[in-house]
Amino acid sequence: MAGDPALAPRYVVASGGDATAVLRRLARAGWTTREGFALTDQQWDVSESRLALFGRVTDADTAELALLAAARGAGIVAISDVTGDIGRALLADLGRIGPVSTDPDAELGTAAEPAAGGPQLAPEQRALLERLAGGETIAAAAAAEFLSLRTANRRIAEAREVLGVRTTREAVLAYLRLRREGG
Repeated sequence: MAGDPALAPRYVVASGGDATAVLRRLARAGWTTREGFALTDQQWDVSESRLALFGRVTDADTAELALLAAARGAGIVAISDVTGDIGRALLADLGRIGPVSTDPDAELGTAAEPAAGGPQLAPEQRALLERLAGGETIAAAAAAEFLSLRTANRRIAEAREVLGVRTTREAVLAYLRLRREGG
């Protein structure tokens, strides 16, 4: 089997300058950089080619191309506003493939260090529990996080298991305790 798409670098940065800094580091690490997110290669898995695609993501079609390229194993450096709908959706979708950095200075192939001790919740689980703690329904939290209701329920069930509780209410309370303790 070829390379793992989850290991390719993925960045969503705010400016062209940030993208340039990331692309220079990728080039020094042996990645071939190319503007645009469309892949014309016949083979599905392009991870062995160490290809990093870059460009501005301002609409859903471009975001879809970037996501498809990431799923096929290409590195991605997307310039997008992560506070806007397109940027948030791109960040969430890329995060389903593997780690994504919004920090242009983050090292390649590194993820944030997990907090010492205590249960480790995935970012999607934390986001859902945060929204539930804020009073949103599961359906509203799922929509806000660009998840289907079924996926949101599955993530919450996984969070309940990680936290060692039986109900969603208990999971929210346990999450709030963890957050207060800095976990």
